[in-house]
Amino acid sequence: MAKKTGLTRVAEKVGKAVGTADRRAHETVKKVQHASKVAKSELTDIAKEVESLKKRLQKATTRMQKALR
Repeated sequence: MAKKTGLTRVAEKVGKAVGTADRRAHETVKKVQHASKVAKSELTDIAKEVESLKKRLQKATTRMQKALR
């Protein structure tokens, strides 16, 4: 078996470091994607709740105006 040169060893180390960094970046992107999906669903729920509260406020305002007449 042939001896590895210094250049080959360095290339292996660089490749290993790049692969590790790529894997960590991929994992981070997956976590961010999941967090954004959760945030989007929470925002949708909050928007629905706000819309419901607007309707309730409108109804209450209408009732109060009728009561004051």
